[in-house]
Amino acid sequence: MISPDFFYNSLKKVGINFIAGVPDSLLKEFCKYADICLPKEKHVITTSEGAAVSLATGVYLATGDISLVYLQNSGLGNAVNPLLSLADPEVYGVPMVLMVGWRGNPNIKNFKDEPQHVKQGRVTPGMLEAMEVPYQILSLDPVKAKEQAEWASSEAKNIGGPVVILVTKDTFSKSDLDQKEEQKNIEVNLTREEVIKYITSNIPKNSFIISSTGMISRELYESRENFNQEHTQDFLTVGSMGFASQIALGISLSKPEKDIICLDGDGAALMHLGGMASIGTSDAKKYKHILLNNGVHDSVGGQPTLGLDISFTKIAEACGYKKIIGPIFTLDNIKNGIEEMFNSQGPSFMEIHIIPGARKDLGRPKESPKQNKELFINCLRK
Repeated sequence: MISPDFFYNSLKKVGINFIAGVPDSLLKEFCKYADICLPKEKHVITTSEGAAVSLATGVYLATGDISLVYLQNSGLGNAVNPLLSLADPEVYGVPMVLMVGWRGNPNIKNFKDEPQHVKQGRVTPGMLEAMEVPYQILSLDPVKAKEQAEWASSEAKNIGGPVVILVTKDTFSKSDLDQKEEQKNIEVNLTREEVIKYITSNIPKNSFIISSTGMISRELYESRENFNQEHTQDFLTVGSMGFASQIALGISLSKPEKDIICLDGDGAALMHLGGMASIGTSDAKKYKHILLNNGVHDSVGGQPTLGLDISFTKIAEACGYKKIIGPIFTLDNIKNGIEEMFNSQGPSFMEIHIIPGARKDLGRPKESPKQNKELFINCLRK
């Protein structure tokens, strides 16, 4: 293993002083180090991977410096457009180094990753080769890792474009730094799990739920298990971060007679915030958008989002949602909010503030994504 501070200093020595990206569990120790040790003007946790590439481009245009962009390999899709149509050597030619967490790496024996990462992991090297982006796999040897930092900077300058360092499982050692204490949400004591249990117990039984990526889907599944409820009315969006709200919109427009609920997270909503405009201006009369906001990327290490720095309810209002409720901090207000949502016509929005964190023994869905899909559509299409 290599320490996060060692690798950061290796990058700094070759002129990389600005870091931006979307957190990943394989990079969480490096991200934690950057969040604690770097000033805000040198480290930005962006809302999407493409935004990070564009931000790095702006830094280069202003200073001539190479930036580090970090992301999970599943986020390459969000970055392909600016990588190929902006930073590519054949377009503007912007050198930068991408550090990519390689989830689903098929070369690691006895490591079973989540189903949404298997295909992504298998095709990651091929994607980079098709994009003609040079890459290396970060070594666990500090001496070689330092040489790779030097290679990345030199190669990016030489080709005038992006290069990639792939990071596999257990590459970075655990940091002994303490995470920053955020005091923005001190009036909140609701956990995401108890809120999800409360919602599933108080919505009409014929409602359908589309849940966002990460802990929300896992806790929704667990809630159904605890109450001996079926999973047939839940679509668990295990991948495609930020798109659950649009899946729900497509369902709602196609099945206007059914109550459709999107259980969303603040990080996911921020990633594709423009989707709220499509929802709010739609004719989806029975669409219910419930946002669970804890201000962190809980599923990949607890790095902060901008969720508590902005007003989602004002954004929803500006986007045309017909009923807007919150922010909410208590279970009683959630119950009242649910009643208001189900008595309204048109897209409705409710924001609930929760505390970060999840149980360490939280389970995972027993069914595969395809099995979940089949159960869901068989019930939805009746």
